Amino acid sequence: MKPVRLPAAATTALPRWVIFVLCLLYILPGLIARDPWKGDDAASFGIMWTMAHGGLADWLWPHIVGLPMPEEGPLAFWLGALCIKLLGGIVGDPLAARCATALFFLLGAVSVWYATYLLGRRSEAQPLKLAFGGEPAPRDFGRTLADGALLIYLACLGLLVRSHETSAETLQISLIAYSLYLCVRLFDQASKRAALKLGLALGLLVLTRGWVLPLALWLSLIALCLYRQQRHLLKLILPALPLAFAVTSVWLIAISALRPFDSSPYPAWMLWNYRQLSLPNLDSIAYFFRYGIWFTWPAWPFAGWAIYAWRKQERALHISLPAAFVACFILLALLNHHSEESILLPILPPLAILAAFGLPTMKRSAINAVDWFAVMVLTGVASFIWLAWIAGQTGWPPRLAAKVLALAPGFQPSFQPLVFLIALAASIAWFRLVYWRISRQPAVLWRAVVLSSGGVILCWLLLLSLWLPWINHRISYAAVAQELAQQLPPSYDCVEAHIGPSQRATFAYFGGIRFAGFSDHDCSLLLVQGNRTVPGESLIPLLYQAEQWKTVWNGRRAADQDELFTLYRRKQ
Repeated sequence: MKPVRLPAAATTALPRWVIFVLCLLYILPGLIARDPWKGDDAASFGIMWTMAHGGLADWLWPHIVGLPMPEEGPLAFWLGALCIKLLGGIVGDPLAARCATALFFLLGAVSVWYATYLLGRRSEAQPLKLAFGGEPAPRDFGRTLADGALLIYLACLGLLVRSHETSAETLQISLIAYSLYLCVRLFDQASKRAALKLGLALGLLVLTRGWVLPLALWLSLIALCLYRQQRHLLKLILPALPLAFAVTSVWLIAISALRPFDSSPYPAWMLWNYRQLSLPNLDSIAYFFRYGIWFTWPAWPFAGWAIYAWRKQERALHISLPAAFVACFILLALLNHHSEESILLPILPPLAILAAFGLPTMKRSAINAVDWFAVMVLTGVASFIWLAWIAGQTGWPPRLAAKVLALAPGFQPSFQPLVFLIALAASIAWFRLVYWRISRQPAVLWRAVVLSSGGVILCWLLLLSLWLPWINHRISYAAVAQELAQQLPPSYDCVEAHIGPSQRATFAYFGGIRFAGFSDHDCSLLLVQGNRTVPGESLIPLLYQAEQWKTVWNGRRAADQDELFTLYRRKQ
């Protein structure tokens, strides 16, 4: 027997404009008016920027102004570079690159919504018919579940920062969601068109972050067909892999035939893929459980309940399909010994879809517990964000103000009326949402997650509005890059650099530094990244002879007391 019994009143869908506004409030903060963030964000922007201002070889071999970066794949960087070429002259290169990020997010959000909608209107997912009628129509039930899945997706804590970065992971997670949608279409219609699109999506996934995940996804889909006893679909699914290879071969043939920079990124790319697989060990298992619990919150409690509630209908597509994908991506995370958040990201789209089918069967007490947890925690976080901002602006409370300024030495607070009004309006809207949820006790299915998603959006908006100048000051390399540029001679051949990828990207963009390329040797300048505890020429790598170099400049970010950059000039 199906576990769901609902009246039609419980399937009132969110107005389309509300979903649109929520998505805008989620994605826009963190995309506009900020510098590239230290880490993958700046490094990926560097690849896009290099491609946009380079030639064909730069597009075929991803690199950051001469530093090879072949590990993942070129697709996300191609799209970002294309946005820079189209929009860079209007909005600036960093924001233009993040326009691609916004499009990636849109693809993922729409795919999660439509995949859940199609699953939710299937006959095996429908609630039991009521004795006197009044049960929801399949389309209404599907729309309400889709709204719930999207709200859960937006509320996932692990998605928050990554979805705003200019990195390959943002495209990967969206293509996973799109592949899920295509799989639902394939099971619904058994059409060659859906299979063709699935093969194309798998090929794009290979070009985004390697072949390990697409291959695992394809194998999981075959296993699901066998588990559901739908062997007739295998004739459509099996050709998807050769099609994916054909899509990928466009890049592979190009780099083999043209050999950009007289070499090929293929060996390093394949090595990176092989390193994604190894036997599970205690470290990978511990990392998964230590970070996975908060990374996938609040999706995992609802998803776990969905599996339990529908345990007697485990072959139903709305349970077996997302559960198969979740199991596949969890296995890949355990097989990967790299302790990185990116290995957990693929779990989020199928987990959000699976979690949506736990909403109709969730007991009221459990829903209230999740709501109160969201209200208490997220209101507390938002209040602390406000209090710390007030401390930074006014100096009260003095201990908190001192801590805020100590974390970003040299930061000068400034009051921005428009930003203040936006943050205040968002906070008022949050309290109105909490009042509506508590006072009216709505019966709609998505009530269980509206506070979680609304609270996450509020905290993110407050951080990236009130605290954006502080964040830029703390993690941006713009100032030190411009300071370094002033120390360079009027004419020089190139700068050999031993710094991180993100630092190289931001120094090249903000300072216009001409770093050594693939064929450059014996540069007259050397830039080294170290720390203040290691003096002078001790920072020079063993590859170089320290006695041949003279210190020209030392510099660091004002917010980092330890990191130190040293510029050397070759002695005549």
